[in-house]
Amino acid sequence: MREYISLNQNWAFSKRAQSVPVKKPLFWRKVNLPHTWNSKDGQDGGNDYYRGTCYYAKGIVKKDLPRGEQYYLEINGANSSADVYVDGQPVAHHDGGYSTWRVNLTEVLKEKSLLVIAVNNGENSHVYPQMADFTFYGGLYRDVKLIAVPTAHFELENYGSSGVLVTPEIQGSDAMVKIEAQVVNTQPDMKLRYLISDGEGREVTQCITAADAGAVELKIKDAHLWKGRKDPYLYTASVELLQEDTVTDMVSARFGCRSFCIDADKGFLLNGESYPLRGVSRHQDRKGIGNALLWEHHKEDMDLICEMGANTIRLAHYQHAQEFYDLCDERGMVVWAEIPYISKHMPEGRENTISQMKELVLQNYNHPSIVVWGLSNEITINGSDEDLLENHRILNDMVHEMDGTRLTTMACVSMCDMKDPYVQIPDVVSYNHYFGWYGGDTSMNGPWFDSFHKEFPQIPIGCSEYGCEGLDWHNSRPAQGDYSEEYQAYYHEELIKQLFTRPYLWATHVWNMFDFGADARAEGGENGQNHKGLVTFDRQYKKDAFYAYKAWLSEEPFVHICGKRYVDRVEEVTRVTVYSNQPEVELLANGKSLGKQESPEHFFHFQVPNEGETVLTARAGECSDESRIRKVSEFNEAYRLKDTGAILNWFDITAPEGYFSLNDKLADIMANEEGKALFMSMVEELTATMESGKAGGFKLNAGLLRMIGGFTVLRLTSMMGTANITVTKEQLLELNEKLNRIKK
Repeated sequence: MREYISLNQNWAFSKRAQSVPVKKPLFWRKVNLPHTWNSKDGQDGGNDYYRGTCYYAKGIVKKDLPRGEQYYLEINGANSSADVYVDGQPVAHHDGGYSTWRVNLTEVLKEKSLLVIAVNNGENSHVYPQMADFTFYGGLYRDVKLIAVPTAHFELENYGSSGVLVTPEIQGSDAMVKIEAQVVNTQPDMKLRYLISDGEGREVTQCITAADAGAVELKIKDAHLWKGRKDPYLYTASVELLQEDTVTDMVSARFGCRSFCIDADKGFLLNGESYPLRGVSRHQDRKGIGNALLWEHHKEDMDLICEMGANTIRLAHYQHAQEFYDLCDERGMVVWAEIPYISKHMPEGRENTISQMKELVLQNYNHPSIVVWGLSNEITINGSDEDLLENHRILNDMVHEMDGTRLTTMACVSMCDMKDPYVQIPDVVSYNHYFGWYGGDTSMNGPWFDSFHKEFPQIPIGCSEYGCEGLDWHNSRPAQGDYSEEYQAYYHEELIKQLFTRPYLWATHVWNMFDFGADARAEGGENGQNHKGLVTFDRQYKKDAFYAYKAWLSEEPFVHICGKRYVDRVEEVTRVTVYSNQPEVELLANGKSLGKQESPEHFFHFQVPNEGETVLTARAGECSDESRIRKVSEFNEAYRLKDTGAILNWFDITAPEGYFSLNDKLADIMANEEGKALFMSMVEELTATMESGKAGGFKLNAGLLRMIGGFTVLRLTSMMGTANITVTKEQLLELNEKLNRIKK
């Protein structure tokens, strides 16, 4: 029987080593896995986190291992490329930082050997991702194991798959379950025993075949369906390799019996019933930890997502840990799984997209939670060309050949023309729209989807990303671009009302459930992070917008008063918002009722007299919540955004009345002939050393200009780090001086 040996403990680590050691290094730093070398510098801003090669070394003593005829090294995540060495000799290479891969060490392990894994997250032109709005943490950030197996064993070298593929098909009230076991080095007297057990571990059915008989089909009578959040019931399929009556190897996989359909008019249907998908996207990192997560981190993330009431997760923008896919199965989440084919199409990266997609599908084939395979994300920022289109067609056809039970999808960048042939490639499609944050206003989101649905009534359409940044900044007149918790809450109120009331949208995914590391970012007052999360990076604070979704999606009774971090207020009468999934809410100020309200939208807005110290109490059914406000004469400057380490703050900029400045929106400047000429000359200067018409990989086309038109010039320049463009203080002051000469 196979045995798994954890190799997580006691590695020697070096960021400075120049070569692969042949003896155990004495002075390297000791680390345990999971580990990343970017847990701090990948989250502090500046886009200067270490990207290069680091080394991990560990001694292996063969007599300490379980007895096996063959030994495989299993690496569950090494970002983004890695080389394996044994006693200084190269054994294997792998490109792709988010999947499981294995190496047969049988022939190279001695009685005492030094195992070295060189991991590289540096830049190249053929391994995805290379450009994206998140940190590419380097390291052995998931488990590393050794697997001891007999010579005849279930396949371990098929793109990291488990060696068994389970395909249930609903037929009336029954389920026909196809089980394909992949075995190597079998002998004529070997057999396979297939067994299906129910959720309580009781045998449902079994059969025995020759070891080379191929796939089998077993029937589950009156199958208990996997019904998403309502009832995520799981069966287990086990396959044993028998020699005479002895089990020599065994693999198992949990699976769920379910059917689904995505209809262009009706949206998502699960087991024939309407099941609107409303949920979030998730990145896999944490503050101070990076991507080196433990089991308890995955579980806490899932607990928070379930508390909010979501029933779907887009696992962006890469393959996530098996522990999290397992949690999705167990909790009934409907999942979009994708590869990191993102932002910048690389002509030399086609083979890498193919290998990463094969790994994603084969390693996650058995998870009932997964319903769509994502081909790419925002890959047409520079438009589409024939090489990009061909790459997508190859992936789309390959996925359908590998898995005939699921659909393909992709996330289109907002300015991608809905008539682009690229949009027609997958089975279903979604768009990333940020109207109301990156230009435009919130009211534009729903109508855009109506336009798509009218133009292409046969294509199921969803919203794969939408959101805005919210930090601990506050004011009573929130506005787009102020990064306040109040504007974020307002934005999501508006988007919920627009998106959740359009039943044809097959899925909606908030960007993002949690704040995450993006070291190139310099905005919002806390550099190195994207703050669009409904929950903070450290998972310690649920922003008000979190409760807006809970009010619509959760069945757990609750009431929440917004603005708990916004205590000091200057106005005589202030607006207080309450969220609840109960039909009626009452608000009291220092024990005095301010009235009761009903709201079919679950959002309740009260006008509250602001005098002295006020204790606010909200009541909804059996639920209550409490907060405080305080009357002050002057606005508390601690609530106003001041960028930490910013090149310039808004209040440092001269802005003569009637003339432009860096504090004006790009769209207004571009509408002025002199202003447009000045801005375009700035773009030419910034991109002079780059490929013509591009800035850090982004083409300055009409679609991009429309999207960023709502930015002030100052805010736009603060975001240029994500495109690897650096703007100095002197350049900004010079530009502002020129803008000050142009009349509005």
